Amino acid sequence: MKRLIPLCILAVLVTAVQVAVTAAGQSFYLTQLTMAAYYTIVVIGLCMLMGYAGQISLGHAGFFAIGGYVSAALVIADFSAFARSGIGHAFVKIGFLALGKDAYGSAVALLNPWLACAAAVLAAVAVAFLIGVPVLRLHGHYLAMATLGFGSIIYKIVLGTKVFGGADGLTGVPPFVLVPGLSVSGAMAERIPNYYIAWFLVCAAALFMHNLVDSRAGRALRAIHGNEEAASAMGVDTARYKLGLFVLSAVFAAVAGVFLTHFNGGIGPSEASIMKSIRYVAIVAVGGMANLWGAVAASVVLNFLSLRGYFGSYDEAVFGAILVLVMLFAPNGILIRADVWAKIGKKIEGPRSKLRGILPSLWKKKYL
Repeated sequence: MKRLIPLCILAVLVTAVQVAVTAAGQSFYLTQLTMAAYYTIVVIGLCMLMGYAGQISLGHAGFFAIGGYVSAALVIADFSAFARSGIGHAFVKIGFLALGKDAYGSAVALLNPWLACAAAVLAAVAVAFLIGVPVLRLHGHYLAMATLGFGSIIYKIVLGTKVFGGADGLTGVPPFVLVPGLSVSGAMAERIPNYYIAWFLVCAAALFMHNLVDSRAGRALRAIHGNEEAASAMGVDTARYKLGLFVLSAVFAAVAGVFLTHFNGGIGPSEASIMKSIRYVAIVAVGGMANLWGAVAASVVLNFLSLRGYFGSYDEAVFGAILVLVMLFAPNGILIRADVWAKIGKKIEGPRSKLRGILPSLWKKKYL
């Protein structure tokens, strides 16, 4: 039950924010809060990877882009030729393909968004596995540089590939119909439902990671983070656990990319840029390594301010500066854990109690 208390608090806050901004007639804020929620899903996965497996990744924007681009390319592609085949007829009957007409009245066959989402996530899993096997043998800045190179490759691919729209990206992505009457889209009439869909996914991701940390696998990950050599000597398969968490964090990023692409109706190459990856790392650093709720809070605040344009043209510079300052002056994060605050309080309590004993005596000597 203790694991559910923070989630309940988060759910109450999310509901209170929605009610407050709607009552104030400023429901347009929900758009940026919804987008911030999807970026927070990426941050949750990266927080676990950095905080527990001790792996710094500067390529998670690449996994986000894989999810968004693969899903978008599949749902806007015309499968009419395939639909006329025998297997295609079967796909149409079971709902994998939907027949319709485009803006010009021509018949088209579009892939079910659920299938496109599954294909996008599987693509991210395959890439994460292929990248993770050799890359996770590295440590420290070597690992950071390797993941940075991966992110650069993905950015160049989406920027220079015609099927991904090149510099213009992909547009015209249809809504993601989850169930009849409920879909992921940027329509104003569906702003509130989409807000709750996004934050439901954040709560689900947080609960999953919270349970993972308290599981047997979580204990192994904490051991790896504390001392990888000692964990390996005690029989922990460090390579398998690190690779598994790396792939899991890639899945989180891909799912966020899929849903945000459908919410925005498109995706551009900026989502795969190096600065996006640096932004995710900066947010985790601000929230605190291995501090799940600190990372969530930092992600919501910083992403919301960025999406609202408070940083202006200096947006990327601000996140770069935040990362440098946090690493220099607060490497454990600004939003440190409650147990750390308790330790700080105990250290302060000693001098404070002595001060409380000295002040009355000084008062008596001076005035009595």
